[in-house]
Amino acid sequence: MMTFYLITSILLYALATGLLLRLWRKKSGPVQKKSLSQPVVLLAIIFHGLYLYNIAYTPLGLDIGFFSTLSFIAWLMATLLVIASLTLPVGCLGLLVYPFALLSLLLRAFSDQQHLLTTSLSPGLEIHILFSLLAYSLLAIAMAQALLLFIQDRYLHNHHPGGFLHSLPSLETMETLLFRIIGIGVIALTLSLLTGFIYLEDMFAQHLVHKTILSMIAWVVFVVLLWGHYTYGWRGKLAIRLSLSGFILLMLAYFGSKFVIELLLQ
Repeated sequence: MMTFYLITSILLYALATGLLLRLWRKKSGPVQKKSLSQPVVLLAIIFHGLYLYNIAYTPLGLDIGFFSTLSFIAWLMATLLVIASLTLPVGCLGLLVYPFALLSLLLRAFSDQQHLLTTSLSPGLEIHILFSLLAYSLLAIAMAQALLLFIQDRYLHNHHPGGFLHSLPSLETMETLLFRIIGIGVIALTLSLLTGFIYLEDMFAQHLVHKTILSMIAWVVFVVLLWGHYTYGWRGKLAIRLSLSGFILLMLAYFGSKFVIELLLQ
């Protein structure tokens, strides 16, 4: 049954991506994009979730390994994107998010690496983990938005307004969406850090110090970006660079350490 869930979700993500690419070539608007791929993606998310549920809960404990966590982050990103696309013109981000979800499933399927959590977590720690995953997923979506904004800005400055640009919202709308997503992501990251300091015994313990410091630096980068935007009107390339820098720090905070400990050192 797990193989069925896996193959079905992969095919549906591929189909959703193909629908978006086809609409891109037809120069259709963002509203049309939003409506056509949503049912397909919704099914992909359901089967993706069923696959993760079946592989994560093992008789020996909960699998929180590198590739399982990566796939869960991808699932959460796709879920948040579908929800957001109900009211916001963010369907174009599916061109980056859906292939990432597909890739995460393939990586998990071809890896036998596991990191089992055999002890139960307190409710406080569960809340901390929830906010951490939510913050990471939201800011990963913001990174995808920043990448599309960079491409859009480059096309405009090079005077190549092709079909790709016709399919995106205006540059101003894209920037507004970027800062809105970052704002929500920073709220989640703030709650993640606060609950970590409250419910973890020592946020600066040896096995957590790099995560804590990098996450705090990333938080500062995003907060400075938001402050600069709303105070001094920062935008364009500066906003894109700071957005990507903040996310890279956040990625290193969590996945950097997991990659080294669970993959390189094993």
